[in-house]
Amino acid sequence: MHLQLGSRGDRVGVTSPPPSDVLRWPVLGRFLRWRHARTSLQLVLLGVALVVVVHGLFGSQVAPANLATVLSWVQYRGWLIIALLLAGNIFCTACPFVLVRDGARRVHSPSRRWPRWLRAKWIGIALFVAVLFAYELFDLWSLPRATAWLVLGYFAAALAVDLVFTGASFCKYVCPIGQFSFAASTLSPLELRVRQPATCRSCRTADCIRGRREPAMPMRVTQRGCELALFLPAKIGNLDCTFCLDCVQACPHDNIALAPRVPGLELADPRRRSGIGRLSRRRDIAALAVLFVFGGLINALGMTAPARTLEQTLAVWTGAQSEGPVLALLFLLVLVAAPLSAAAVAGALTAMVTGGRISSAMNVAASYAYALIPLGFGIWLAHYAFHLLTGVLTVIPVTQAAVLDLFGWAALGNPLWHLTGVRPGLVFPIEVGAILTGAAGSLALVYLISERDYGERRVAATIPWAVVTVVIAVIAIWITVQPMDMRAVVFPG
Repeated sequence: MHLQLGSRGDRVGVTSPPPSDVLRWPVLGRFLRWRHARTSLQLVLLGVALVVVVHGLFGSQVAPANLATVLSWVQYRGWLIIALLLAGNIFCTACPFVLVRDGARRVHSPSRRWPRWLRAKWIGIALFVAVLFAYELFDLWSLPRATAWLVLGYFAAALAVDLVFTGASFCKYVCPIGQFSFAASTLSPLELRVRQPATCRSCRTADCIRGRREPAMPMRVTQRGCELALFLPAKIGNLDCTFCLDCVQACPHDNIALAPRVPGLELADPRRRSGIGRLSRRRDIAALAVLFVFGGLINALGMTAPARTLEQTLAVWTGAQSEGPVLALLFLLVLVAAPLSAAAVAGALTAMVTGGRISSAMNVAASYAYALIPLGFGIWLAHYAFHLLTGVLTVIPVTQAAVLDLFGWAALGNPLWHLTGVRPGLVFPIEVGAILTGAAGSLALVYLISERDYGERRVAATIPWAVVTVVIAVIAIWITVQPMDMRAVVFPG
């Protein structure tokens, strides 16, 4: 279904079913529709996770020579963002944490529902910040054993939550990787949606969300439906969709398509959506959008020389004797003070030029926050592409060294340490291109939101948020040209 919006965002037209459907492709489509497709993908990532844990705990603790750090912080992050850009939320499709959880649920079935007062993204947002903070404070990219324990912690958290609460509570409300992927997947070119709306209107079983049951035993579910409570006929976009394909397996009418769409357009869609409601009323998801952008900035800034200088300056000003308080202050400035200040000023200016009340500035900001996600995606893509491309081949010698390290013989040959990746100078244009493309997408969404909410005053409403977008893009490009630096900070005393 393709949505057309009026000046106030009203639904004025729906076109015919999607012209293309990946699930109908000869080879890939047949695989994705296979009942065990997700399990096979999960087994692959479970094997990778096992390698990360084993080599991280028992292998060499030199980070560039350990698969835990190379696979986690170089390979995985880079391929994750590329997969999101090219296809969709593939990591959640193949999530090994869910595979282990499903196995454990065969022994112990959860019975409680996630508390209503916790049905928001705040826990996931807090954990997202915590992972970013721990990454910087403890230099996790340089600690194979700590990286292995972090992976084990993910498995333990998924089990602890989903063996108590029904559905996919961990994925929807807790998992920081999931929250990152949900935000990024709004820029993906594919989405799961119904093929023929009329078929859904005549359906009386709603198997896509309730699951398929045996006629003779209605209480027995033979194929579960969507665990994230996304009812397909009312689903809009990719937010909260893990691409688990359970709905595809459960639908008795074969009425679900994995179809192409315009990336990012869902962020300007004002309609109520299943499992989420209206984006304009979800302050938690708006906060996730802001964190997605500014978290990308601080994660990229952390590896540069100016970040070390700034930490030294803050340490002198505050008299801090360790990095923790200084880094916490830096996070507070970048993730809280900066976005709140920008939102307050831009929101107030938009309210003023459109004849609204200044007191509604934060409500205005909540609507425009989603427009910044494309720029945030560009920032993350630039950062992760740098690490992936400059070290894309390092996984080969590190794997050879891991076999030698763990088994004592060179079954894969001696490590080819000369294999690295693309020279940094060749990656720089890709980084800048990613940021500029993201900024262009954000500017387009800013205009669409202004047109939707303010009609004839759309140009005046657009200007403050266009300025915010450009300023963030300039800062992101400035970060990419800064020299890399070691992360040792000397504190007074």
